[in-house]
Amino acid sequence: MKLSVIIPAYNEAQRLPKTLHEAYAWLSEHLPHDFEILVVDDGSQDATCAKVQALISHMPELSLIQQPENQGKGAAVRRGMLAAQGDIHLFMDADHSTHIREVRQMLPLFEARPEVQLIIASRQHPDSDISQHQSWLREHMGKTFNLLMRLSTGIDMPDTQCGFKALRQQASRDIFNQQKLDGFSFDVEILFLASQLNYRTIEIPVQWINEPNSKVRMFIDPIKMFIDILRIRNLHKSAS
Repeated sequence: MKLSVIIPAYNEAQRLPKTLHEAYAWLSEHLPHDFEILVVDDGSQDATCAKVQALISHMPELSLIQQPENQGKGAAVRRGMLAAQGDIHLFMDADHSTHIREVRQMLPLFEARPEVQLIIASRQHPDSDISQHQSWLREHMGKTFNLLMRLSTGIDMPDTQCGFKALRQQASRDIFNQQKLDGFSFDVEILFLASQLNYRTIEIPVQWINEPNSKVRMFIDPIKMFIDILRIRNLHKSAS
């Protein structure tokens, strides 16, 4: 079983190298399978690409995909997931707020439960360990977003936005070939598509550390996300 790890990155020259060193070291030591790491640069204006390219010679399983311009996290993840060659496609955040070691929970579940197509980390799981929370405002905006998401899409999940999700190869292809949203609401969209395609999704607890330098802009991005989740059903009428 080969694992593909997709990391979207936009202006991540400061944080990404540390994440890549940590993730590569852990996978090399602990994963009994082949793996690849695909960084998808989303039109960065800093030295993100140069930093990744400098590591490739030392990390043969690492590769870089460059978007011609900044399009959004959803577009970057879609590009990486469709390029991935592994049996399992996992995407994670460049800040490593969810450590790559959480994949230890996922791979045995995929092997033991063939009916499961998606496994997502949930910060709201009762067994999750949130060692550093977001600010009060961000947490409450997240709860408001989740409520609106449930009402508009029918998805009954308490945490759709944790950036650590894994899919079997065929489910990844089926979902991301239909996925359209380029922004942060793409997580909701892929879960909506999974439901419409009758793909089984399960949630797992996670150890998560808040990264204070979030790329989600207060007020601006949440408004865009609210608008996007209201569009999901119309975007995928044929799927529903």
